[in-house]
Amino acid sequence: MDNLTLWQRYQDWLYYNEDLEFYLDISRISFDDALVKELEPKFTKAFKDIEALEGGAIANPDENRMVGHYWLRDPDLAPTPELRQDIVDTNNSVIDFQQKIHSGKIHPPSGGKFTDILSVGIGGSALGPQFVAQALAPNDPPLKIHFIDNTDPEGIDKVLAQIGDRLETTLVSVISKSGGTPETRNGMIEVKKVYENNNLDFAAHAFAITGKSSKLEAIAEREGWLAIFPMRDWVGGRTSELSPVGLVAAALQGIDIQAMLQGAKMMDALTRKHSLRDNPAALLAMAWYAAGHGRGEKDMVLLPYKDSLLLFSRYLQQLIMESLGKEKDLDGNVVNQGIAVYGNKGSTDQHAYVQQLREGVNNFFLTFIEVLEDRTRDFVEIEPGITSGDYLKGFLLGTRTALNDKQRDSITITIPKVNEQIVGALIALYERAVSIYASLVNINAYHQPGVEAGKKAAASVLNLQKQVVEALKQTSSPLSLEELADKAQVREEVETVYKIVRHLNANKRGVIIQGDIGKPDTMKISWQS
Repeated sequence: MDNLTLWQRYQDWLYYNEDLEFYLDISRISFDDALVKELEPKFTKAFKDIEALEGGAIANPDENRMVGHYWLRDPDLAPTPELRQDIVDTNNSVIDFQQKIHSGKIHPPSGGKFTDILSVGIGGSALGPQFVAQALAPNDPPLKIHFIDNTDPEGIDKVLAQIGDRLETTLVSVISKSGGTPETRNGMIEVKKVYENNNLDFAAHAFAITGKSSKLEAIAEREGWLAIFPMRDWVGGRTSELSPVGLVAAALQGIDIQAMLQGAKMMDALTRKHSLRDNPAALLAMAWYAAGHGRGEKDMVLLPYKDSLLLFSRYLQQLIMESLGKEKDLDGNVVNQGIAVYGNKGSTDQHAYVQQLREGVNNFFLTFIEVLEDRTRDFVEIEPGITSGDYLKGFLLGTRTALNDKQRDSITITIPKVNEQIVGALIALYERAVSIYASLVNINAYHQPGVEAGKKAAASVLNLQKQVVEALKQTSSPLSLEELADKAQVREEVETVYKIVRHLNANKRGVIIQGDIGKPDTMKISWQS
């Protein structure tokens, strides 16, 4: 298409909302009127599906759960008065806790005020809070946040080293719906040990965000932690940022959580409209469908042209990939659906992988995020009439044009600035787009059997390790790998046995290996207490 034709297509498909000053441009996605017509009945069904979801329908059949993250920012939509009041009371308790921490009414045992938060969680309990902290935390927050989001011992040590002598004034947030998530449990135990080693009362520094009657709730109640906030069974981890999972940490950092909730509520209202052209989430879902032919044939590359949105792609990886990556559709057919998500930020990535995006394999579509406000202080001219922000805009528009010249699809989202209301709106936009896209391709976005399978496989490896260690302890002479696997009664798992003993040996945990560790058939393995 020539430039004037592209300009007309841009105007034809541009979405703009004046209240949020939000623009969505899908004009550089390859779709035509025939596809729009073809998708009309699918959108009719999708809009009805969303209404049922918000009305309290069981959307997660595996766990017999409703899906109600929409109610978090508009409690009046909750299907029962009890749920409505619970949401209001919980949000009030978050604000009350924040005020007591900031004022020093709740304080460290030694006095003064808390200075830091150490957030222990994984997946949705970490990715959302990390994204929001990066995007919105002030330069000098009331409490500085740190994250333990993995079960990597060295990583845990590094985070604790960053806190250093402020451990005494550090709040610890432990986030796990079940209380049994291994990574979170491990992090909690490690942190608890550090507090004990420093003669500090862990309970006087800790609060929990967890499910009702969970293992973590029982621990927090028994030990007398500072507070317990609920993780409801109708809020999934990947849609939990606007629940206490994200709100408590944000509030403690001085982020306006009411504005976040308001932004999400405003976007939710816009994305309930039963009209494709008036519904930004529907337009976004259609663009995804068109780019990947409804089969996820192309990856989603996210390029926000703002440093503060660096972690948005990581946050969206879980939201989109865990929701849409499904083996079977709702009719039981094997469809292997999903959209892979990756990205970093512009213009950094123009020096990293735009070369391939423009001239390499055409297996992606790109989402640009443009932020109109460059900075809050006075601009600086880099050259006459040109600022650094002008360069950033130029890189974005230039890359968009260069990709379009090579028939590479792209979406552009334009926002006025990065603030609480806009971040809340972006979260709600993508949550809704995921729901609509899932309906278009006939899958369930609200269960995750693949994740559960991985957890079970990991647990089996740990049980196998216990069997291997017990077998070694009962043997007086060194064993070959095959002999060890036989003794542990796991002959078919000999490769896993090799990797277990290699790991234990590297960490000097009782396993002695003789022979060439790189040639497993030469190894002799024994136990040293």
